[in-house]
Amino acid sequence: MERLLSRIFEKLQNAKAGALFSFIFFVIAVLICIFGILKTLFIALFTLAGFIVGAFLFGDESRFKKFLDRILPPGRVR
Repeated sequence: MERLLSRIFEKLQNAKAGALFSFIFFVIAVLICIFGILKTLFIALFTLAGFIVGAFLFGDESRFKKFLDRILPPGRVR
């Protein structure tokens, strides 16, 4: 997680942060206008949850294999 955040901050230092954040906030404003604030928050929360789960499971390949072994018995599928 720290590596991902450090990469994001490195890219922000090299890019024009004003243009990037204005685009991000424009997208948020359009989402609020189209869906409303509660649906936009719902979308943002599930996006954040998906990011956290994805970073946790796919950040380390051994964690993902252990997760699959808990869901699927090791001898049947692989």
